[in-house]
Amino acid sequence: MKTTLILFSAGSFLGYGLGCFFSAYLQAEFRRYRLEAQCRLVGALQCAAAVGLIAGLFLPWIGQAAAGGLALMMLVALGVRVRIKDTVLQMLPAAGYLALNAYLCVAGF
Repeated sequence: MKTTLILFSAGSFLGYGLGCFFSAYLQAEFRRYRLEAQCRLVGALQCAAAVGLIAGLFLPWIGQAAAGGLALMMLVALGVRVRIKDTVLQMLPAAGYLALNAYLCVAGF
């Protein structure tokens, strides 16, 4: 079960991270967040963390560090969404990924 959660999180963040480079929609979202200049940095960090989650299947401490970093990133994302007055529904994905990655960080790989 935990492996499934790890792969789900890694796939999600790899897709979102790559989208920061190639998706006009995600680039527009970062403009809406008032963080346009950070779009590619966030994408690169998410791709690196996704690789870290996969590496964690072989070196658990790397996976836990990556999950902790992603949990922190999602905590900041929630703060951004509160600042721009998004709805609770718009905040749910960030909250869910925060919970998932906090769990993976604390529970271990």
